[in-house]
Amino acid sequence: QVQLVESGGGSVQAGGSLRLSCAASEISYQTAHMAWFRQCPGKEREAVAVINVWAGSTYHADSVKGRFFISHDNANRLLYLQMNGLKVEDTGMYSCAAAPTIPGGRWFDAGNFPYWGQGTQVTVSS
Repeated sequence: QVQLVESGGGSVQAGGSLRLSCAASEISYQTAHMAWFRQCPGKEREAVAVINVWAGSTYHADSVKGRFFISHDNANRLLYLQMNGLKVEDTGMYSCAAAPTIPGGRWFDAGNFPYWGQGTQVTVSS
């Protein structure tokens, strides 16, 4: 069973930066695709970014493109989300997720990810 543990959340003023980390119990076929999702107050959970840990290919949601950057460190079984230019509307619970495959390339569909961490809170104030 893959285990994921996030860290790095906190409170920051608008315009600031945070780096989230997700420690995985393994890097294997089961975690070929790793992603960050978030749930903002009053909104449904949304995909933020995904990475193929073997190919290195990434996708970012339009809402964060150019501000957030997903990366990984396979040797240390870590997934990162560098968040720059944070906005108040980025406030939410950020969770990492992993999946062996992404049917149809639908990386934005949380249902395609069987493994989840508990999440880390990010709060951005004006």
